[in-house]
Amino acid sequence: MTILVLGATGKTGRRLVARLRGMGVEVRAASRSGEVRFDWADRAGWASVVQGVSAVYLVAAEEAEPVEAFVELAVEAGVKRFVVLSGRGIDRAGEALPARADGSPGVFGPGMVTAERAVEASGAEWSVIRANNFAQNFSEDVWTAPVEAGRLALPLGAVGEPFVDVEDVAEVAAVLLTEDGHSGRIYDVSGPESLTFAEAVEVIGRWTKPIEYVELTPEQYADELRGEGYPEEVVEVLDAMFGIMRAGHLSTPAQGVEQVLGRPPASFTAYAERTFGNR
Repeated sequence: MTILVLGATGKTGRRLVARLRGMGVEVRAASRSGEVRFDWADRAGWASVVQGVSAVYLVAAEEAEPVEAFVELAVEAGVKRFVVLSGRGIDRAGEALPARADGSPGVFGPGMVTAERAVEASGAEWSVIRANNFAQNFSEDVWTAPVEAGRLALPLGAVGEPFVDVEDVAEVAAVLLTEDGHSGRIYDVSGPESLTFAEAVEVIGRWTKPIEYVELTPEQYADELRGEGYPEEVVEVLDAMFGIMRAGHLSTPAQGVEQVLGRPPASFTAYAERTFGNR
């Protein structure tokens, strides 16, 4: 078995690569800057990446357009199984998102939506991981700088989020890629408890300096992002993501980690202590 891991230098991908190799599985670690070069914009390079691969961990492009063609090519090359990383609530995004400025429907995660549909129609085995926001977003991604600065300002109110530990996501993905019995299944994965962002930064603050949480309106949040230099398409995506969250679709803890691994998911406090307690 050779497993292709897309996004192999990302939060889930690099952990999954290490986990699979620790299990003795042959892994093709692919990304734009990884061991094997993979770029969604370079279709000429896809064929060599999927050659000889039996299973794919699919972290989709942001755009929908190239995903279906990649899945078709992979199946033609002999791929028998796909595990798609998707977002929890993606199936209800249209209900929660405001219209764009031009009046067209709000869109969030078109690449993820297309990836789910493409693998379902591929004829191969497939399973989907729909994840809540990663706990590691506070230490490895979008909320790292605000946490370090001691001020996190978001448009969320008192809606809770059961942040999922990326280590759990990687372990779930490893099982789905290497074990039978999960084909055709969609697993919602989250942490065990729902915390507001104010509560989350309070937990992190036990091991760092105090972090202030500031509640913004969606308009104020968009203006802050623009002031920090974010391009308009990123502002739109983040606004859409928080629209889904404000609707409450993600606030109840999910059972996917326990369903796959037979144990409860890691708590946010455990993540925070492990991550910030040793700094």
